[in-house]
Amino acid sequence: MEAVRRKALAMGALHAKVVSPQKVFTAPWVRLKCQYGCGGYGSSLRCPPHSPTPDTTRQVLDGYRRAILIHGDQTTDITRIVCDLEREAFLGGFYKAFGFASGPCQLCDECAFDEGCRHPERARPAMEASGIDVFRTVREAGLPIEVVTGRDCEQNYYGLLLLE
Repeated sequence: MEAVRRKALAMGALHAKVVSPQKVFTAPWVRLKCQYGCGGYGSSLRCPPHSPTPDTTRQVLDGYRRAILIHGDQTTDITRIVCDLEREAFLGGFYKAFGFASGPCQLCDECAFDEGCRHPERARPAMEASGIDVFRTVREAGLPIEVVTGRDCEQNYYGLLLLE
């Protein structure tokens, strides 16, 4: 577990903190913020209504004992880090490793809904798209996050890697 956490930092994460999946909070209102406020809603298989529901996400979280919360800024490719760590953790014996990314999918200019994802090895649902209350989860973990009120505000991005 510690080796995976250190690897996240080596890959460019600002922080990588081990947390209990029970301290990852879900709520139905989170997906409403995607539906009514995000231009990415429905634009990819990673976003609602295609992403896991808050209830499904809670059930998944409850099937794990450990997680790593991965923090980056606007220069950090959280999705790449999460996917690469998930793969390495799996190959290292964490057969249930699964990651949640951050924000709308940017792997393709247009999602191939009818054909299925062109990049399944890199496409992971966003934490918020899956009903995870990122603000509460991050704050309770003692990591930085604030509402971005302008273009000059510091931005924080988070991913989550579940491990068993």
